[in-house]
Amino acid sequence: MAAEKSAFDQTFCFTHLPSKKFPFLQDRATLELLMKWSMMGRISAQSYSFDQSFYPYSSENFALSFFRNPNVAASLRRMEAGAWVPLDKPVVSVDVEVVPCSKVSMELFDPIYSCGIVTPSGQIVKCLHDVHPDYDELRQMLQEEESEHYYVVGREERGEFLFRLFKHLCLGGELCQYEDTIEPYINTTKQIYKDLISVQKNPETKEISAISTVLRVHAYDEDGHRYPGKQDEEQTFVYLIVDPFKRHVCLLYHCYGVGAFTL
Repeated sequence: MAAEKSAFDQTFCFTHLPSKKFPFLQDRATLELLMKWSMMGRISAQSYSFDQSFYPYSSENFALSFFRNPNVAASLRRMEAGAWVPLDKPVVSVDVEVVPCSKVSMELFDPIYSCGIVTPSGQIVKCLHDVHPDYDELRQMLQEEESEHYYVVGREERGEFLFRLFKHLCLGGELCQYEDTIEPYINTTKQIYKDLISVQKNPETKEISAISTVLRVHAYDEDGHRYPGKQDEEQTFVYLIVDPFKRHVCLLYHCYGVGAFTL
């Protein structure tokens, strides 16, 4: 019991690793798509190291230690009037969800190709909608539970980080220009997922498995404002992606909106 308590109460120290670059944020083709999807300048990733063993059952303590750490706080930016500005008020509380992360291939998306959401050539099928004149079966499947295709990807699979990342990219930012074909979404999801998730190969079975723990975090300052933007919007998100063996953590975040000015 004492060992369990110490794990919950431990305080982590973090070091920002600014030299760690993420390929998806350096790739011109990916950046052009993020611009088209109104996410350019509003989505980013930063890397940090930490000093103690991480266990999923202490995720809330880990996340709170992360945001309260001075080295982390000094590296964070929040969105204010379309510009990234230094964090002026400390995070005082967090809500943490451990996100399933077990997929190591894109097979999760196979059902989308065979149920009428896309044509055999990969074109996304358009559909009528009461609110959105330019709508399609893919966005309907992603957003509306009453859609006949909502559970073509199963409930558990929809909870996977791989699917959530795909959904974030498909829905984009406030002025998103949606794709006519599914491949840009699939390929970009694969690239970002590969950049963020650590895997290992079993030496006996040769099977590859994901070893990262993914946390979706809602972080709040003393006024109850969320990081990185004040508005409560599904497309404003924060994930901590933990590699427990290398003791590295990636902060992936996006603030929903029109455009952004970078520092």
